[in-house]
Amino acid sequence: MTPPRYDRGEWKPGDGVFNSEAMATYTTKLADRLGELLDGGEFVVLLGGECSNLLGPAVALRRRGRYGVVYLDGHSDMRTVDNDEYVGAAGGEALALVTGRGQDDLTDLGGLKPYIRDTDAVMLGYREDEAYLGTLREAGIPHWSALTVIDDPAGAAAGVLEHLEWDELDGFWVHLDVDILDAEVMPAVDSPDPGGLQHEHLRDLLKPLLASPNCVGFNIGIFDPDLDPDGRYAAELTDTLVAALTD
Repeated sequence: MTPPRYDRGEWKPGDGVFNSEAMATYTTKLADRLGELLDGGEFVVLLGGECSNLLGPAVALRRRGRYGVVYLDGHSDMRTVDNDEYVGAAGGEALALVTGRGQDDLTDLGGLKPYIRDTDAVMLGYREDEAYLGTLREAGIPHWSALTVIDDPAGAAAGVLEHLEWDELDGFWVHLDVDILDAEVMPAVDSPDPGGLQHEHLRDLLKPLLASPNCVGFNIGIFDPDLDPDGRYAAELTDTLVAALTD
């Protein structure tokens, strides 16, 4: 599916999430398409875009029942008007949006707010200087910093799976922002930061999550090919993802 043009227009601080109208329209179309695949029993891999790409799967899954999300990202993406001066790019508040925090034109499509309950979300990979850690804690969303994951990726994955073993849950989705990787091995992102995972850590974290029978799909975003002219970082990322998806 072709996304709408990324256009800030005449947006100014205080106007809310920019490009929200086009994003809402696209999210509904994407949710329709993903719903067809999920109804067919397909495991979905969604490529491209920034973190607002999660809105489509979140809406599609909410239509079907109660699902969780495993949010893998170098940032918590829990920015809201309550914890910052203003919001802007949806990628900086994607986890907030799917858990019902933010403007209704993005958080309440189809009257389905929230798409993901706080109890059904987990967050992994943020750096030690994470600005919105207090909001994660207030929400009661379990979280693992990048350093914690690096120390024991398989243990972090086991903790996630244990938390998501709710009888009420129909399954879960995995969201991956590749800036969870350290800037040294993945500079081709919009916010590269030190202190992140190496490829082997990401592989060992993803593998048990994606192998779970309760995982229905995952999306990968933020990789910027314009910042990878010789394709080196794309090749390394592809190898990691293929290894995580295969036995």
